Amino acid sequence: MDSFGGSPKEGNIVFSEGLVMKRLRSLVAFVFLAIQAVTVHAAVVSFGTGTNKFSMEFVTIGNPGNAADTTGFPNPGGSVDYVYSIGKFEVSEDMIDKYNASYGSANSLEITKDTRSPNKPATSITWNEAARFVNWLNISINNHPAYKFTTSGVNDNLALWDVTNNPLDYDSSNPFRSKRAVFALPSYNEWYKAAYYDPNNVTYYDYPTGSDTPPNSVASGLTGAVYNNQLGPADVNQSGGLSPYGVMGLGGNVFEWEESTFVINQSNPSSTRGIRGGSWNFDASNLLSTTRYDVAPNDLFYHNRNLLGFRVVMLSTGGEVPEPSTFVIGSLLGLGGLARRRFSKK
Repeated sequence: MDSFGGSPKEGNIVFSEGLVMKRLRSLVAFVFLAIQAVTVHAAVVSFGTGTNKFSMEFVTIGNPGNAADTTGFPNPGGSVDYVYSIGKFEVSEDMIDKYNASYGSANSLEITKDTRSPNKPATSITWNEAARFVNWLNISINNHPAYKFTTSGVNDNLALWDVTNNPLDYDSSNPFRSKRAVFALPSYNEWYKAAYYDPNNVTYYDYPTGSDTPPNSVASGLTGAVYNNQLGPADVNQSGGLSPYGVMGLGGNVFEWEESTFVINQSNPSSTRGIRGGSWNFDASNLLSTTRYDVAPNDLFYHNRNLLGFRVVMLSTGGEVPEPSTFVIGSLLGLGGLARRRFSKK
C-alpha cells in the first residue's frame, strides 16, 4: 500500500496528499454518521458494569406514518410517525437487581419488586419506579433523562418539562418525556403499534400474536400466550409467541405500563396511567386491542400489583447514542478496508 507521504495512485490517476486526506476525512464523517444512524436501533444495548452488567434486546418498529386503528381502545391508536425500537422482552428481575446494585441503593432510589427468579418479569413496580429505572438507563450511558423528577423519593410523582426552563426537552404534545431522551416508557401509540400492527399485511389484529382469534394458552414457551393459568409468569424469553414485528410477551405474562395517561393527553403528573396486555391469570379478553386499564403512578396498594411489569422503548432522537453494535462496527471496518484498497490500487 502506498504511504500517505508519497504519491498514492489509483490506476493511472495520481492523488495529491491533500486529496487523499480530504477523502479520508469524508470517510470518517460518513462512518460517524452511519454509526449514529444505525446504532440507535442496535439489536442489543448493554448497561451497567462488571458483575452488574446486563443487556437489552430491542426490535425496530418501522413503517413511520402508518394509519391509526379505529377498532381498538383508545380510538384511534397505533399511528406513529417515526421509527423507534421496543424491548423484545419485558424488563426482568435481574435488570432491576442490577439497577439497584449499580445506582438505586446508593442513591436512596432502590426499586422494590416481587422476587421469583432473575429471568422472571419484574413486577409490583409502580409507574414512578419504572420511570426512575428508565432515567438511569439514559444517564448511565451519558444520555439525557426522559423524566423530570424534582424530589428525592423513588415513588414521588414527576414534574413536567416546560418551555421556559427546559426548552430543549419540552414537547407540547407530551410534557412528560424529554425530547432528548433515548430510552423511555412506551406511549400508548408505541405500545399499540408494536403489539397489533402488521406492516406486511398493512392491518391491525385483535391479539398481539398476529391473529384475530385468541392464541393458545400456555404456561411457558415460544408459541401461544401466557394467560388463563395460576402458575405465575413465565421467564421473559419464554413468554409466548411474537407480535408481527417480532416482540415477545405483549399478550399475557404480565400487564405492562404505558407512559401515557389513561385519559389521553392529560398532563397532570398524578393522573392514572394506562396498563395493558393481560397477564398469566387473566382470560384472553385482556389480550385484546380493546382492553386497557388504569392505575395511579404511585399506587403501592393496587390489588394486582404482582401482575404488573413494563418494557422500554429506544428512540431515534435524543442525545448521544449507545455504543455501536458489533455488526455495525464490522460493517464500517469493511467500508474502511474497501477505501484503503481503493486508495492503494496500482
